[in-house]
Amino acid sequence: MTEQPAVSLLGLGRMGLPTAERLLESLGSLTVWNRTASKADALAARGARLAASPADAAADIALTVLTDLSDVEDVLRGEDGLLAGWHRAKTDHPVLVVHGTVSPTEVAELAQELAMDGIGVVDAPLSGGVAGAESGTLSVMVGGQDWAVAKAMPVLENVGATVIHFGRPGNGEIAKACNQVIVASTVTAISEALVLADAWGLDRAQLLRIFGGGLANSEVLRQKRDRWLTGDFTGGGSAVNQLKDLRFAADTAAAKGLRLPVSQTLKDVFEQMIDEGLGDLDHSAVELTIAGTIEKTRSTAT
Repeated sequence: MTEQPAVSLLGLGRMGLPTAERLLESLGSLTVWNRTASKADALAARGARLAASPADAAADIALTVLTDLSDVEDVLRGEDGLLAGWHRAKTDHPVLVVHGTVSPTEVAELAQELAMDGIGVVDAPLSGGVAGAESGTLSVMVGGQDWAVAKAMPVLENVGATVIHFGRPGNGEIAKACNQVIVASTVTAISEALVLADAWGLDRAQLLRIFGGGLANSEVLRQKRDRWLTGDFTGGGSAVNQLKDLRFAADTAAAKGLRLPVSQTLKDVFEQMIDEGLGDLDHSAVELTIAGTIEKTRSTAT
């Protein structure tokens, strides 16, 4: 029998922790590392191995669930980094999986650099939120060299329900940029519809129910519905990250000489939201910016 590759996961944040929990359950073993080690205690109690450093987490397949590529670089470099760990262990063709939403160009450059040392890089951003991570229903958009993707695919199929390889390194991130244009559009469109409904005294709960029964239904509506009803926008997918994604979409479009008018408008709206100090709120809180803009327009008109 072929020995199963060792797997590790670095980064136990909002998406990383439930992803690690599912991998531990499905694979039976998992090494985990997190900058704040105590976040791994519950996983350790269930049998996960806790790595003392990123180098100690240098498994055959190392998944990083980190926000930016700079965070990935931090766990790669240095005497306690993944690269040092793979070198000391003489690991044969390890694979680094980048689950964060990062620059398509920069992750492709990283893949080219590490390929010279026999290391594969698979960019595999996720969509579906914490709920999708917990249920294993995430969409995983994959870019990378064929051999590296083939090695990582059995693990990725335990991360999400829909896993598609879009081609060369960086293409997974381009697919995620396309995905995020739709997510940002839907979040903003529903928020704007609710502001309009409020102006006319319509019941939000009834309106969201009718949306859910027709063509306006979406996973965004299902996951964000309670936030729009309660006004609790703490936690969740931040507006800061939404803007980051929209900027990647703009950069990706510009590289092909394209200007995306809807994406540009969305980018402007989320930039305004962040300027208003709302960047750490869930992106569905964009309704606060929309409502505030309308109120300011009314005040100016009078």
